[in-house]
Amino acid sequence: MATSDKERGLKWDLVLAGLLIAAGVAMSGLSLTQVDSSGRLQFAQATPQPLQSTPGAETKPTAPADPATTGARPHDIAPQPARPDQDAIDAGTRPALPPAPAEKKGEPIQPKG
Repeated sequence: MATSDKERGLKWDLVLAGLLIAAGVAMSGLSLTQVDSSGRLQFAQATPQPLQSTPGAETKPTAPADPATTGARPHDIAPQPARPDQDAIDAGTRPALPPAPAEKKGEPIQPKG
């Protein structure tokens, strides 16, 4: 008799779990359909007026179109390391910041005892 009570309890728990899952899925579906069918999408527009060109742009010459320019770095010139000129080497380097103040030291900590 004890096993049939346990089986009944297990069946009831499974039915209740299934109902809760079905209710959650139904609520999710309803909320998604409500969000989807609201119909009033609003988009932000950064520039409400049409863009205008720079004043006097018609009289300025345009940049020459160079077909050889690909935007890539030229490989015929090897990069050179940065070296200071001779005047800077002779003058020596100056510190970028003033020297730090000396540390202030207090009395040593006395051991308790």
